[in-house]
Amino acid sequence: MQKTALELQIQTLPDSPGVYQYYDKDGKILYVGKAKNLKKRVSSYFNKIHDTAKTNVLVKKIVTIKHIVVPTETDALLLENNLIKTLQPRYNINLKDDKSYPWICIKKEPFSRIFSTRRMVKDGSEYFGPYTSFKTVNTILDLIKELYPLRTCNFDLSDANIQSGKFKVCLEYHIGNCKGPCEGYESLEEYQKQVNAIREILKGNFKESLKDFRKLMMDLAQQMHFEEAQKIKEKIEVLENYQSRSTIVNPRITNVDVFSIVSDESSAYVNFLQISHGSIIRSHTLEMKKKLQESDEELLELAVVELRERFQLLSKEVIVPFVVDLGENIKVTVPQLGDKKQILNLSERNAKFYRIEQLKQLQIVDPDRHANRIMAQMKKDLRLPAEPRHIECFDNSNIQGTNPVSACVVFKDGKPSKKDYRHFNIKTVEGPNDFASMEEVVYRRYKRLLDEKESLPQLIIIDGGKGQLSSALKSLDDLGLRGKISIIGIAKRLEELFYPDDPVPLYLDKKSETLKVIQHLRNEAHRFGITHHRDRRSKGALNSSIESIPGIGEKTMLALIQHFKSVKRLKLATEKEISEVVGVSKAKKITDFYKSTAQ
Repeated sequence: MQKTALELQIQTLPDSPGVYQYYDKDGKILYVGKAKNLKKRVSSYFNKIHDTAKTNVLVKKIVTIKHIVVPTETDALLLENNLIKTLQPRYNINLKDDKSYPWICIKKEPFSRIFSTRRMVKDGSEYFGPYTSFKTVNTILDLIKELYPLRTCNFDLSDANIQSGKFKVCLEYHIGNCKGPCEGYESLEEYQKQVNAIREILKGNFKESLKDFRKLMMDLAQQMHFEEAQKIKEKIEVLENYQSRSTIVNPRITNVDVFSIVSDESSAYVNFLQISHGSIIRSHTLEMKKKLQESDEELLELAVVELRERFQLLSKEVIVPFVVDLGENIKVTVPQLGDKKQILNLSERNAKFYRIEQLKQLQIVDPDRHANRIMAQMKKDLRLPAEPRHIECFDNSNIQGTNPVSACVVFKDGKPSKKDYRHFNIKTVEGPNDFASMEEVVYRRYKRLLDEKESLPQLIIIDGGKGQLSSALKSLDDLGLRGKISIIGIAKRLEELFYPDDPVPLYLDKKSETLKVIQHLRNEAHRFGITHHRDRRSKGALNSSIESIPGIGEKTMLALIQHFKSVKRLKLATEKEISEVVGVSKAKKITDFYKSTAQ
């Protein structure tokens, strides 16, 4: 059954934290929500009947889903807040007012006050946050208060006012919560040292302060004030876990546009984040089909111009991953670290997720086209004369020279063809000799394919270095197949590929789809080979053990092998369990035999 566009979008959503946006058929925003796992959360809207009529109506109206992936759940909460306030979706009730999450402010004034606020005033004061929990804010402020006695009054403590004796100390001074700067009992320099230490705590650099907190906790414990010590301990834990800064809301970044690009052979994906007053208010990803070999720089320049026109962006600064020419009136920033680099990384992450989703949707809708794309990519990456529609991979397994076996796994159109997998028991080689074993197996495999007039693969992959590759080549020479089938060897370091008559290996990009297919091939060959090897060892051990039991013939032996798999399991089995497989009299003979050998 053909899937709808909406079903495809839901099926290919990432399992990451983020914010989702629902749109109707006219492109109007209906709802904004946050999720710890986007795929699970969005799917839950569509796989049940909801309790409220309003939610059921909302679900019927949804035509398009957009989403923004973020690093943490806290970031998702903050981004949801920004988007609801900016977009005002019809079905969101909460967060539409002008309230925002709390910040901690260090006021720009002599003897700075430190307090929580929901409003940011541009008067040069410093703001830290925002915080998604008032509990965290209050804990931090309480902790600061216990460690650093600061003033809470709102007097203008200018030097002239203090000298004139305008103010008198209050109760906070008498109970030890303030050192009395209003009467000049504490110097501005000493007070400022405390403010600097608090600033470091709010930035997340609180190693030094933690030492002070722990010392306070230990002092309280030694004085037998265990309840107070426990309270300090709980506050230290909250402080250690709190996130000092968010990528989503950052007062240091004002009105800028962020662009990033991710590209492959056929397309480029440009993500754009619009930042207004330090908050992300829009995200959009544009897919561009390549016509020729355009560079990322050319494509990004085009995309920036297109997106700025489409969304009528007027910001004077753009953040991009590399230098692009956008004219003299726009400042181009290429950050290397810090807050701007973080926001650029977030944009790039969203571009990557969008690309993955598009490829997944293509795979579901048109699997042939997906296979064609991968085959064309592999042909180019591996420098092959033809697309590797049929690939075979060989792997040897032996442990300390016992039961040497080899596995051949077959992939067709980039996917495992399990009915074509083959096991080989090594016949002509004595002891552990990987090179001779590889030579024997490759010869036997292709001799048989030639005799039975079966189709030959376009590519053979040998799991091993140059030695195994040379051994396999000997067999292809003997069969007259050299040059007719491409053959490569893969070293233990998976990205190193060896070619016949070429001493220098080819290195593949660790992120390439070609490497993923080769990795899948090798993992399958390992799994298939090791399973067969274990079966042979178990059967060998079981055979030799059962053969020595008097009165037990070949049929009984086979039945026991199939059921118990190993000697250990047979020895531990009760007489009743064995009798269910081979009958009462034979079960008694087996249990008696093992009892006698155990003594």
